[in-house]
Parts: sequence; C-alpha cells; structure tokens
Amino acid sequence: MSRISTTFAALKEQNRKALIPFVTAGFPFADITPDLMHAMVAGGADVIELGVPFSDPSADGPVIQKAGDKALAFGIGLVQVLDMVRAFRQTNTTTPVVLMGYANPVERYDQKHAAGAQTGASSPFVRHAAAAGVDGVLIVDYPPEECEAFAADLRANNMDLIFLLAPTSTDTRMAQVARVASGYVYYVSLKGVTGSGALDTDAVEAMLPRIRAHINVPVGVGFGIRDAATAKTISKVADAVVIGSRIIQLLDSQPRGQVASTAQTFLREIRTALDS
Repeated sequence: MSRISTTFAALKEQNRKALIPFVTAGFPFADITPDLMHAMVAGGADVIELGVPFSDPSADGPVIQKAGDKALAFGIGLVQVLDMVRAFRQTNTTTPVVLMGYANPVERYDQKHAAGAQTGASSPFVRHAAAAGVDGVLIVDYPPEECEAFAADLRANNMDLIFLLAPTSTDTRMAQVARVASGYVYYVSLKGVTGSGALDTDAVEAMLPRIRAHINVPVGVGFGIRDAATAKTISKVADAVVIGSRIIQLLDSQPRGQVASTAQTFLREIRTALDS
C-alpha cells in the first residue's frame, strides 16, 4: 500500500477529510521548499502537491504561471525538485508528496538520464522519484488511454498515478481514468485554469456521485477553494480539498522569514474548519 493510500485509509477511520496544499517548487525562494513543506505539515496538510516548474503550463492560471516563471528563473527543474523531496524526507517519512506537472519535463528527464538504463527496467524518472521519496505523480497532459505502462511502472515502485477530472469529463473518460488511476483523483471544479472563477458548490455536489460511480479511489476537489468556509463546504461531499492559487498569492508578498509561518497559519485555519 502506498503512503497516499495509507493516509486516506487512516483519515477515513477518523472520519476526517484530507487537506492537500499545492506549492510550486522553488517559489518564492529557490531553497525554501523543504522548510515550507514542513511548515505545511505542521499546519495540518495531509498530502503535499509539489508543482514542477514548466515554461508552458497550459492548465495553470496567472498566479501559478508567475510562480513557475520565478522558479524557472532560479534554475529550478526536475533534478532540483527531486532534491527538495529528498531533503524533506530526511525528517519526514510519512507525509505523501505528489509531483504535479507536465509531460515535457518528465520525458526530457528520461532522455537525459537514459544512459546505462537496463532494458525492461523502470524509467529513470520513476526510479529516481521513488528513491527521493515521491509518492504520486500527476501529469496534466498525459491522457489515461496512453498511460497504462507508466501507471504500472509507478505502481511497481509503490507510487500512484493521479488524474484530473473536470465538469466536462464524460462517463467514458471517467471509466478510462478508473482503469489506471490510483491514490486519488483530482476533480477540477471549474471550467478553465487554476485560480479562475467562483466555485459552484452545488455543481460539485451534483458531480461527485457521477464520478464515484466509476472511480473507486478517493476524490479530491480543487480550483476555486480559497478560504476555510469554502473548504468546509466542499469537504462535506469530497474526500479531500486541494488549495493552490490562494497559497501562492499569500506567499508571493512575504519576506523570506515569514513564508513558512504564513503558510502554516493559513493551513491551520483550513484544517480547523475541516475538523469542526
């Protein structure tokens, strides 16, 4: 059982919902991410989604795009992101970490590290991610019908492949996702990019039974959750709430010494609301 599955199982026994914050690796300072991850755990995070910076993030709105651009300017790539996870794992061996990003950095990583790889062995990215302590991977632009081998490779290394579902997802697409997804699925509650629009909680509540008719892993909801009240409302129907753009906005204006405490304080408010 992966760390993600273990975490969700424990939360279910406690009748609690998962809090999953997203931050871009290397933002707002190049070397702050491991400390920020620890602060988010102290604030109540159950799973951490760590964004891999990419120059063409098609699903991300202006807030996360700006964070990614800043991290790229610092020279943060997939090698550095894995180093950050490895540093986090030196003192935290229980909190699941999910890498969220796009196909290009992963495929480029495999190209650059393919020398000496044995035929039939796991890809360099999968092997190195597992060794660093990664628990799950969400590749925005990997369609499920092309991911069976990748999903099997991840499962063989005790990692989960996580997929996005959207208000426009058909029953056919949900069934395709169900065949390869593990850990949890991430329901994008809005049409559009991260940080856009106002969350329609009634629409989310109506959609989740459709998803659960096909999906047998926990369902997290994100895109548009910005405060404790909204998070609590969503938690009544979802297994997890995912918050990204709002955290990035809060951290963007903070001096270095207050980044970790700002994230911890914000997440503690959300955690308290989820548990109330």
